[in-house]
Amino acid sequence: MSEPAIKTEPQRIIGRDKDMFLAEENPFEAMMERFDHAAQLLNLDPGLYKVLRNPEKQIIVSVPIVRDNGDVEVYTGYRVLYNTSRGPAKGGIRFDLNVTLEEVKALAAWMTWKCALVNIPFGGAKGGVVCDPSAMSMTELERVTRRYTSGIIETLGPDSDVPAPDVNTNERVMAWIMDTYSMHHRHTVTAVVTGKPIEMGGSLGRREATGRGCMIVTREALARLGMSLKGARIAVQGFGNVGSVSADLMAREGATVVAVSDKSGGVYDPKGLDVADLLRWAGERRHLSAYAKAEHITNEQLLVVDCDVLIPAATENVITRKNAPNIKAKVICEGANGPTTAAADKVLEEKGIFVIPDILANAGGVTVSYFEWVQDRGGYFWDLETVNRRLESIMERSFHEVLGLVDKHKVSTRIACYMLAVDRVAAMHRLRGMYA
Repeated sequence: MSEPAIKTEPQRIIGRDKDMFLAEENPFEAMMERFDHAAQLLNLDPGLYKVLRNPEKQIIVSVPIVRDNGDVEVYTGYRVLYNTSRGPAKGGIRFDLNVTLEEVKALAAWMTWKCALVNIPFGGAKGGVVCDPSAMSMTELERVTRRYTSGIIETLGPDSDVPAPDVNTNERVMAWIMDTYSMHHRHTVTAVVTGKPIEMGGSLGRREATGRGCMIVTREALARLGMSLKGARIAVQGFGNVGSVSADLMAREGATVVAVSDKSGGVYDPKGLDVADLLRWAGERRHLSAYAKAEHITNEQLLVVDCDVLIPAATENVITRKNAPNIKAKVICEGANGPTTAAADKVLEEKGIFVIPDILANAGGVTVSYFEWVQDRGGYFWDLETVNRRLESIMERSFHEVLGLVDKHKVSTRIACYMLAVDRVAAMHRLRGMYA
């Protein structure tokens, strides 16, 4: 292979202690460390490298609202469009106290590569508001949503930027965004967001899509290792939408779910948990901390339980160089965005753990969001069987395209994912040329 055209800056070279610290602390640098590696292997043109390493647009808005008690509060909102060369920007909106511009920028880049990896015609975006939804009434949450929407409304649109739910947002929030946008445009525009209620143009299968995608690629990864999903022991960190659906679908396929957790902690039973009972419990009481039918463990302990498949489906940076050496799973399926730091990647690779990277593992959600966008624009809606069949086809095809690069270039699955995604975005830029 020819010498790479890209020479990365010293702080981005994998393996140096300082760089590992930077990558583990900064989500954008953690993501870009993988991008840099893929760019080197692709021998990416230096000019195109610069284009792809920088977001197209970063928006910061003030979000003032009147609280129910009459006080005025001003929150900060972000929206980052990372790259739109392949189509409208696509990415969720999260409401959380820990939202930062660096995080949103990293997630927008992830969405760019994710959409390219599964080859759907979207670019990448992400947004968020720095707030605590649990401390707000429903009316306050609606005011924040509508004011934030009005602040970024010039970038929104079915042909420009299409949000979706993310951390602490849901169908209800998407309905408010759609209504606010529609009122400004004086007609109903269902395709401006995805993840909406079914009654408003949402797609069947959208809520379960990310978890279903995780199940599909986990099944394919186990087959690659000569194993079956039936009888496989599964541990799931994060029992929210992605984690709970993954656990439920895998249990239905005959897997044994030995551990699950949420913010309050985890539960463990080496003989297998009753997932249906856990779902009922979580639906009624929200937290697993008082669940009495299994041994209680911490979220940190869950990561290192004896299992075949580990699904980190909670937050970023939970698998680090400190705990990676103790992970016993044969397969890691990254249901969350960025759960593994760049420094931990090398450890997992040396241990021979098969990692299904986030931009592939959790791409089921954006794939069915694409289906929803298509259905809204066409005004014709599919049945659940059609949605799930088409999702399975895209996830299986994408998984095996990645494996093809793994075998051809002898790289990790993560770098293969980035190589495939970055090459597709770069190819679009080459075809379109540089507007001046």
